[in-house]
Amino acid sequence: MSMNDPQWGRRGNEGPPDLDELWRRFNQRLNSLFGGRGGRGGGQSAGAGRPAGGLGVILILIVLIWAASGIYIVDASERGVVLRFGKYLETNLPGPHWHIPWPIESVEIVNVSEVHTVEVGYRNNVRTKVPSESLMLTDDENIVDLQFAVQYIRANPEDYLFYDRQPDESVKQVAESAIREIVGKSKMDFVLYEGREEIAVNARELMQKVLDRYKTGITVSQVTMQNAQPPEEVQAAFDDAVKANQDRERQKNEGQAYYNDVVPKAQGTAARLEQEAEAYKQRVVAAAEGEASRFTQILTEYRKAPRVTRDRLYLDAMQEVLSNTTKVVIDQKANSNLLFLPLDKLMQAAAATVEGQTAGVGEVSGTNSTMPSESSRTREAFRSRNRETR
Repeated sequence: MSMNDPQWGRRGNEGPPDLDELWRRFNQRLNSLFGGRGGRGGGQSAGAGRPAGGLGVILILIVLIWAASGIYIVDASERGVVLRFGKYLETNLPGPHWHIPWPIESVEIVNVSEVHTVEVGYRNNVRTKVPSESLMLTDDENIVDLQFAVQYIRANPEDYLFYDRQPDESVKQVAESAIREIVGKSKMDFVLYEGREEIAVNARELMQKVLDRYKTGITVSQVTMQNAQPPEEVQAAFDDAVKANQDRERQKNEGQAYYNDVVPKAQGTAARLEQEAEAYKQRVVAAAEGEASRFTQILTEYRKAPRVTRDRLYLDAMQEVLSNTTKVVIDQKANSNLLFLPLDKLMQAAAATVEGQTAGVGEVSGTNSTMPSESSRTREAFRSRNRETR
């Protein structure tokens, strides 16, 4: 009888129900559900059935709990690897799943999206150096202090769990080995300056090849160069070398600037000379061709009238020659009185007058006073010669 029974407290002197009676009724109901016979007989049969019914309930509860322990949920960034007696069975995608509980089957959850980081040459901070990992030898027999970090993901959960005993430790060892190989084939300046990005890319490719060959199930996503510098013991000497390199680059830039200033001018001058030479060539060739054509035409006319052509050529030649001289030739066969006007002297005197005006007024007056005397003496000399000839 439960406390909700409407007859509770209305049955005369009856007290609350006995706990043994409640337990007996509960066992009877369980036995009826699982095929057992109810013990309505004497108290001995009911008492004998109580331990058996309780053990069955406990066993059922244990079985239910054991079966429920096989339920598991795989997140979106994870994969569930099912093992049966330690042997690989299957890989489950994200979502709820069930497997036969332990000790028959077990599940290993592997996160395939989480990015893991391995530090080589330092721990947590670049100032916390690990010399045994960071000091490396270059191709030109110099030592560099190199610190870098490797980021990776566990892309293949089967290979990650079964092919390598310690895949995360393998990543660190492979990273250090790959960097040492690449640095050992490079020059010191290349490692410290212009080749840092290239070294990181080559290291990632080499690491991925080695990890794939080992079947670690790991994919390297990025290699980051944290610090690259010479050892502290030679830092001062290295700074001097850096300054010398900077001075060299500065002088190279100055020389290049001077080259950019001088060479274009020289090239322009050379081009101008070439054009002038080409123009002179064309002018000379054209003149020669013209003279040749003129000579051909004169030859044609000479063949038609030789005497007239000779006289004409003679007169032209004499005109060309005498037009460039200051001497005057006078034909005296006709016995004529001819006065000579010294045009050349007059022209020289006029030029001297113009120059004297720029020098001063005194010099101009002196020059003008001398000009008539010179011209008069010239005329007198010419007259005396004419008179003597007569």
